[in-house]
Amino acid sequence: MENRLFQIIPAEHGAGFQLHKGETIRIIDQNGEQVADFVAVSRENEDEVLDPGATMDAMQKKDLQIGDKIYSNYYRPMFTITKDKVGKHDLLLPACRKEMYELLYNKENHANCFDNLNDALKAFSISPLTHHRPFNIFMNTVVDEDGQVKVERPLSKPEDYIELRAEMDLVVAVSACPTSESSCNGFEPSPIRIEIF
Repeated sequence: MENRLFQIIPAEHGAGFQLHKGETIRIIDQNGEQVADFVAVSRENEDEVLDPGATMDAMQKKDLQIGDKIYSNYYRPMFTITKDKVGKHDLLLPACRKEMYELLYNKENHANCFDNLNDALKAFSISPLTHHRPFNIFMNTVVDEDGQVKVERPLSKPEDYIELRAEMDLVVAVSACPTSESSCNGFEPSPIRIEIF
């Protein structure tokens, strides 16, 4: 496959990309234990976005594997997972935002995925969303038997990756999650690398 794009997203930052139907995006955890919040918007209709809830409903499960689809809020396939070196990601939690850091960590104006994603989409003239429910790549969310939700250290090692094939023309945004206050990113945010084939 011909690699048409290679970009490193610095720790705590975000970036956006155009993705054509049939192209593959590889999201690489450069140093290991780093979450990448991942959203997508249809080029045909800005109201059609990646939807974890619709994905879990359509796939009838919360843990995805190679061959599974990721769906939009219109229940249309946006991506197919073609390769996955980790096998543990999250569809449950929203993008972190400044209000979350204020509530959970008593910190104001913290770098966050919500702003990173909106800034990345803005570069493609996509209006800011009021809420982001991303596919949280490499996030290790554990639901206990009593229903308690915990975020543990990611299982990803340096250079682990997942590949997603686009099933429609898209704009995607990726945030290298800035959380250092918990085990979400192994307590030390690091870069995410993007390749598009």
